[in-house]
Amino acid sequence: MADLKSQNVLSNTSDPVCGMSVDPATAAHHIKHLEDDYYFCGKGCKSKFSNDPGYYLSGQAAADKEAKSKASAGAEYTCPMHLEVVQVGPGDCPTCGMALEPMEVSLDEGPNPELIDMTRRFWIGSVMAFPLVVIAMAAHVPGVTLPQVFQGVSGVWLQAALATLVVLWAGWPLLVKGLASIASWNLNMFSLILAGTGAAYFYSIIATLFPSAFPSSLRMLDGTIGVYYESAAVIIVLVLLGQVLELKARDRTGLALKGLLGLAPDNASVIAEDGSEKTVSINHVSVGDNLRIHPGERVPVDGIIYDGESHIDESMVTGEPLSVRKTIDDWVIGGTVNGQGSFLMKTELVGRDTMLARIVQTVAEAQRTRAPIQSIADKVAGIFVPVVVAVAIAAFGIWWMVGPEPSLSYALVAGVSVLIIACPCALGLATPVSIMVGTGRGAAAGVLIRNAEALENMEKVDIVCVDKTGTLTEGKPVLTDIYVVPEFQEDDVLAVVASLEKGSEHPVASAVVTGAREKGLEIVASSNFEAIPGHGVRGNVSEKSVIIGTQKLLNNLNVPLLDQDLPHQKPGGSQIYVAIDGKFAGVIEVADVVKANAKNAVKSLQHLGIQVVMVTGDNAATAHHVADQVGIKDVHAGVLPEGKAEIVRELKKSGKIVAMAGDGINDAPALANADVGIAMGTGTDIAIENGGITLLKGDIQGIVRARRLSRATLQNIRQNLFFAFIYNGLGVPIAAGVLYPFLGVMMSPMLAAAAMSLSSVSVIGNALRLNSVQIGDDAAT
Repeated sequence: MADLKSQNVLSNTSDPVCGMSVDPATAAHHIKHLEDDYYFCGKGCKSKFSNDPGYYLSGQAAADKEAKSKASAGAEYTCPMHLEVVQVGPGDCPTCGMALEPMEVSLDEGPNPELIDMTRRFWIGSVMAFPLVVIAMAAHVPGVTLPQVFQGVSGVWLQAALATLVVLWAGWPLLVKGLASIASWNLNMFSLILAGTGAAYFYSIIATLFPSAFPSSLRMLDGTIGVYYESAAVIIVLVLLGQVLELKARDRTGLALKGLLGLAPDNASVIAEDGSEKTVSINHVSVGDNLRIHPGERVPVDGIIYDGESHIDESMVTGEPLSVRKTIDDWVIGGTVNGQGSFLMKTELVGRDTMLARIVQTVAEAQRTRAPIQSIADKVAGIFVPVVVAVAIAAFGIWWMVGPEPSLSYALVAGVSVLIIACPCALGLATPVSIMVGTGRGAAAGVLIRNAEALENMEKVDIVCVDKTGTLTEGKPVLTDIYVVPEFQEDDVLAVVASLEKGSEHPVASAVVTGAREKGLEIVASSNFEAIPGHGVRGNVSEKSVIIGTQKLLNNLNVPLLDQDLPHQKPGGSQIYVAIDGKFAGVIEVADVVKANAKNAVKSLQHLGIQVVMVTGDNAATAHHVADQVGIKDVHAGVLPEGKAEIVRELKKSGKIVAMAGDGINDAPALANADVGIAMGTGTDIAIENGGITLLKGDIQGIVRARRLSRATLQNIRQNLFFAFIYNGLGVPIAAGVLYPFLGVMMSPMLAAAAMSLSSVSVIGNALRLNSVQIGDDAAT
């Protein structure tokens, strides 16, 4: 038995979840399942296995992984700097040489193969470049003497061997990209790297192989010609370092979206037909499945509650920190966090169809759109490389002709330094990385940016036109007040009315029923229900005769109203008169109420210098009533859909940058005509499709967030462009040697390579600051 157990231990030395080899003697995580021992590389794999061991032992996990791998192989990739470049599978951009990125966001946490390759080449190249620099520089350091083998001709050949390994092996991907750019005549940063390192390396190779071909003025005391192997090698190493840092930073720009996508749990509790509950992988959940959501769990997919109730934290899609009460027939979103309650839900949307997945994909598409400000960088980059090459040639020629001896060495240093420092990658990255980070930051705050142009235009908006219903107000009637005569109690009247109305789909009836449920009142069955078209309903509730409807209905049915002051109907509201057992019981009022934070949002927009205008199809009395509550002075009421679009067009003709916010079909023409269409996420699909920005919560405060996000992102882009222009504007003349006549110093190619790499890293690092920018209610206006 001991031998058999030992065999079991030895046969299960691979982690059944990730496949990593695990030593049973040292593994910290272990599970015994069906008499077998299983060992894991970490706590995460152990947890996944314990939740659904059959999934991993049946081979289904491996099959799913293989299917995912095949899907990834057929995935489309694009360049973050040149969006017109799209191809199936990974590769390099033929225009700029950057690694292409997948167009679809996924949770594949596998390592970036290009990052792994570049990192390996960087470290091996660094190891080989270090002794090369020591050999080359030792002769210039007083008091330092190297062994004879490292000096003279043998030292030059040793440098040649080391430099060849660094340049032709470690730097091979960079050189290939440079050759491709020249072959297609899409000159870019890799063109300059190829030219700079190629000039230094091949000059040195010729000097090593054919020293007699050079003038005696270039000969050193040992008879060798001065070489620049260390410059070529260090340039390659520094560029590789820049590539590693850039790739890591680019990976970080997508963390916000992957973080959102990762909010969906790995497993779900499925209710079988016999009522049993089983935990399965979320990949196995299908539309129509019944799920149980336990307290504190994340909702796995989108669906509808059919039993139970709870409060759910939806901040991950709405930005709203307060939990939302959910009960029977309410929609729940995958990835949101359940509170203390437990409920059963029916699955409606899974996989790519869930709101979370669609949000992530929409933001990913927005990240790949081009902002108008990008045209500045495009125009500059289009002429930059040829100009730089011309400057490098001019610098080389001037130094060779009029420079101090050895003039050829000075000329080579100046020409190579100009080519290296002028790489325009920072200029090309300045706008796209800010757009990527900014749109991801917006998604986390409930502001879904559908295209970069809308994000840029939002910063310039002078006027925001807002619809009333569903934008400033809740968009549906809610119970606002109850008036009862002295012999009745409010809760009793409301419970009776809700019991009679619970089967009705009328919005007013739904408001009454919802109000009763929120008060925790008991809703019982009714009988003898009869609808009186245009006036109300009547029936029996708990052996009581109940009439609900207009004042005219009660008069027609000879129900005497008491001779006392009745509440006046408020603009935009409805009144329900109630009679119980032939006696007037009271009046219930419902209305489309103003959203809780609408007033503060309007005030914040005004503080940001934006004029807020209400444009609504509702009557003037209701429109002005709502406008007075939220602080809007300019009101256009009774406006038809085309009229809303015409108002937007007229405002634009006056020179204003106009945003339109709405949620209905009647708002779609105005949304399409506005400089920025802002759709409420709770609205109709056609409104959302016509909006450049979607507010997931349907909350007007989101307009304030969008404005702050736009301002922060555009400011970040301008900073990036400034950094890029400054680097190139100052770096190129310095590299060409303009400081030498005054200070007697020149920029070495190695320093130029370091500055070039840091320019890209600084641009990306600056863009990543957008992840911490405050755009919520607590941000300064």
